[in-house]
Formats: sequence, structure tokens, C-alpha cells
Amino acid sequence: MPTDRRRARFRGQIAGVGTTEGTRVVVGRWLDSPLGTFADAMVERPDGHRLLLAPSPDVARFVAATYDFDEIRVEPFAVSVEGGRWRVRGASLELDLTVGRTTLLGGLLRLVPRRVAEAPWWCALTDVVARVVLDGVRTRGDTGDRTEWYGATGNRAVTAATGRWEGADLGELRPVSPPPRFGFSSTPERPSVTDVVTTVELDAGVPLVGPAG
Repeated sequence: MPTDRRRARFRGQIAGVGTTEGTRVVVGRWLDSPLGTFADAMVERPDGHRLLLAPSPDVARFVAATYDFDEIRVEPFAVSVEGGRWRVRGASLELDLTVGRTTLLGGLLRLVPRRVAEAPWWCALTDVVARVVLDGVRTRGDTGDRTEWYGATGNRAVTAATGRWEGADLGELRPVSPPPRFGFSSTPERPSVTDVVTTVELDAGVPLVGPAG
């Protein structure tokens, strides 16, 4: 890595689900990061309107520096997990997810040593495969002032979901299709929870969370 670049790592899980109402949601549950422990969500509504739900201005600026949104909402947002149940709660969004067994993809991911799976060079290699077999999914992306790598270490199926958007019922679980248009990477079409380590590399003089305002 060049000496004028620095790296930060975010460890956690990403849940991606679709609904019969047409809304597609990607929820991030970050357990260890330079911004602390937090959760956020990227939402694409049936009409194509893309929103970011972030619990703080710093999280909003960090995510918005990498992905594209039509609207950003900073509001209380949290995820709690108990066994195979995810409870997602925010001012705009409520989701209850049931997480099942490891998928075939998850089984393959477990065969890769964790240190290898999290390495940027490995993520660059798997990006070639992801482009072919997982519509919309990328494991490496470059946004100009930063590069990101996604190292997946596990994947489990989401078997059921219920939720509400601004109080209105979202319906039942459906595939995440078409892929949400948040930026260079989406989530697998099959609703699932992925264990992931995100590595962010950026110029030493560029703030991780971007400018305020």
C-alpha cells in the first residue's frame, strides 16, 4: 500500500431482502468499525427512490461518500439479533427477519481461511467471479478518492420477513430484484445475511466521513 494511503476496516453483517410491495432493503449491522458500533439501511422504493437511513451525521457522510442516494435521513436506527431473528427498528423502517441455515454460497465461503477471505487481493480476485454469477454484486469498487473491498466469510438464507415503511405494510419476503441502484455493488438476489469485512482505502489527507454540510 502506498504511504500516502490509509486503510480502515468495518466488520459486521449485511442483510438484503425484497418485499412483495416492491421495496428492497440492505441493512448493515456493523459490530467493529472506526465509527463505533452502528446499524444503517439503504432502501430503494418501488418507484426507484433511493434512501439512506443513518443513525448519525458521521455515518451518513461515510456511506454517502461511496454510494448514491436521492434522499438521506439521519434518524434513530438500530438492529438487535437474538438467535435467528433480526429486529430492525428506525423512524421510517421496521423489519423483522428470520434467518435460516447456511447457503451453498456460505458453505463455499467457509472453505476459505478468514485471513485470506478478508484480504483486499482476494476480494479483487473474487470480484471477477461475482460479476458473472451474482447479478449486481461486486467485491471491489473505486469511487475516485477511495477504494473498497468486501470480504465475505459467511452467508445464511433469510427465510421470512415482515415490515413497515412509514407505517405502511411492506408485504412478504421476495427476491432482491431488480438489483438496487445504490452504486458499484448490490446484494445477492436471494434474501440472505452475509458476514463481511469491508476494507476502505483512501488518500491520507481525505477524512473518512467526508465534509460536513
